[in-house]
Amino acid sequence: MKTLPLALALPLILGGCIRFGAEAPPSLLTLTSEAPVAVGETASSATAKSISVAALSVPQELAVARVPVRSNVTNIAYLKDAHWVEPPSRLFGRLLSDTVSARTGRVVLSLRQSLSDPGARLGGDLRAFGIDAQTNEAVVTYDATLVRDRPAEASGARGPQVFERRRFEVRVPVAVIDAASAGTALNRAANQVAVQVSDWVGR
Repeated sequence: MKTLPLALALPLILGGCIRFGAEAPPSLLTLTSEAPVAVGETASSATAKSISVAALSVPQELAVARVPVRSNVTNIAYLKDAHWVEPPSRLFGRLLSDTVSARTGRVVLSLRQSLSDPGARLGGDLRAFGIDAQTNEAVVTYDATLVRDRPAEASGARGPQVFERRRFEVRVPVAVIDAASAGTALNRAANQVAVQVSDWVGR
């Protein structure tokens, strides 16, 4: 009987038990704005107010692309097969920017662009973005901070900065706690929060 050389036999033996990288999830979740920016529409800070939207701060439970499920005030687990395409802070931040732009008509700038433009600044903390298993609800909680536009004084100089802070929270029921239901409910809740924030920011 012929035998394979050891150098050739080992890859065949190990090939069935070694995998490189994690197994891909069956599907990925994302957020879709219900108030998208119109294609081809030009917004100019010469004719409209501007606002910059800063990157959101998050607790460690939201620093990963998973959906946390809170069973009580101290216990958190991640929902099986529920994976975001990127961390929820980025997804929500992008949805927030689109909604503010579409609903207020403001020009949304990056932080670098805003250095040369004295517009409003929106930031804050994304405190919750997951499922409450005690109430069967998707929960989005956003502690927003807003520096409003500084009106010019009689001398022509800009007035003092005014900081505002407000908590926004929306809860949407979920019939079943699974990946598909959680993704749909969190998308609805995120959009409702973004609409409330846009109305607060104003035109």
